[in-house]
Amino acid sequence: MPEHRNGGWIQTATGKAFWPIDPRPEDICIEDVAHALSNLCRFTGHCKDFYSVAQHSVLVSRALPTPLKLWGLLHDASEAYLIDVPRPIKPHLAGYEEAEARVMDAVVHAFGLAPATIPPEVKRVDAAILADEAAQIMLRPPMDWNLTEPALGIRIDPWSPPAARRAFLEEFEALTALAA
Repeated sequence: MPEHRNGGWIQTATGKAFWPIDPRPEDICIEDVAHALSNLCRFTGHCKDFYSVAQHSVLVSRALPTPLKLWGLLHDASEAYLIDVPRPIKPHLAGYEEAEARVMDAVVHAFGLAPATIPPEVKRVDAAILADEAAQIMLRPPMDWNLTEPALGIRIDPWSPPAARRAFLEEFEALTALAA
């Protein structure tokens, strides 16, 4: 019988139990993160073609200097366990931001990310890639997106979920091998 944990649990792709409201670093599994993010579409699926959170994360990672690449790859890792909630909705879902912060804290500790909070440069690149994504994978917008950063200037060719999962895991392996 498992120890008492808060809230209910979900079964992950690797068959583990994960408590989204009571996450622990030892519960985080990079294969689960890669699998879930590769099957999760950005923009609640309203892209011209399927474009995964895993691919977005790999592209963010590749646009950062080496010391921040792992943070870039894992900046949306909480979405592997909580889903990708659109920015306009997050502040209106009671308890979501707190749950997201708890999962990210577990991710930070599981992978030894430093600093313990998302670095400003990762936030900047994440905001900048939004301009590339809006221009390339979305239809013409009905109004201004009010983007805060200029585009990175990268080309986005959407990957299949298996390709995105593979690229995410390869990026993770390369970055953790560098740190070892």
